Amino acid sequence: MEIQNQTDLTEFIILGFKNLQEIHLLLFSGFFIIYLFTVVWNMFIVLMTLVDQKLRTPMYFFLGNLSFLDICYTSTTIPQMLAHLLSENNSISYMGCAFQAYFFFSFVGIECLLLAVMAFDRYVAICNPLRYTLIVSKAFCLQLATACWASGLLNSVVHTTFAFQLPFCGNNHLDAFYCDIAPLLRLSCGDTSLNQVLLLSIGLFIAWTPLACILLSYSFIISTILRMRSSEGRQKAFSTCSSHLTVVLLYYGSALFTYSSSDNSHSSNQAKLIPVIYSILTPLLNPFIYTLRNKDVKDAWRSTIKKR
Repeated sequence: MEIQNQTDLTEFIILGFKNLQEIHLLLFSGFFIIYLFTVVWNMFIVLMTLVDQKLRTPMYFFLGNLSFLDICYTSTTIPQMLAHLLSENNSISYMGCAFQAYFFFSFVGIECLLLAVMAFDRYVAICNPLRYTLIVSKAFCLQLATACWASGLLNSVVHTTFAFQLPFCGNNHLDAFYCDIAPLLRLSCGDTSLNQVLLLSIGLFIAWTPLACILLSYSFIISTILRMRSSEGRQKAFSTCSSHLTVVLLYYGSALFTYSSSDNSHSSNQAKLIPVIYSILTPLLNPFIYTLRNKDVKDAWRSTIKKR
């Protein structure tokens, strides 16, 4: 009976910002500009890390991974959201929703892990600089990046598989602007206790453990910086971490606020706008945060322009 209920449901209706139809064109213009700048600027970071010799270091290798991830991240949700803003048909097929939820949840996990790996890279560079090239070798960087991508993709397989095996008995109106696991669980008429346990247990590995590693890394980094005798050395060390720390605070702050308050206010437009910060605005701001405060990237950009 549960399988029948599930297969009878062929599509979901993405409610999005349906009650803000009077400003749909304004929202479309804003999100389109955000998406355009996100792709262009993140692609710029990826290309710079590939073509410029000075940026072929572990830090920029991981930054290139993060920028590529942000392109994939926004491309999972924004194009369809733009289409829904221009059309009265806000439906998404059952399999289309499954694929969107899978890739979105994958990229969320990968970003958490990549931010932790980048914090570890800064920890070794500042706290153990003499052994940096030995510890953070090219092979080790590739292994860490592969582990991040593989873990995120496998994590999402578990959540998506169990979520889309649940029965959906009639109500197919998804109160979000993309297919996410939490709104889907609220639609199910079956027992979601196992899904909740999976979200908590695997979330401990994919989100909370990376955050704990980031905080631990920065506790050692800050302690090391404060012990430096040279003010110039302290300033240089802090400048290499400030961009990454800003991204971590922005991403984790908005994501944690979203999932901690979703049970109480998930139907409000305000609650829907919060995920925009970590799923749309953070990928837009990441390149600006890194380039505006990073002399190496700006020098690489000037060098590329001069060559052309």
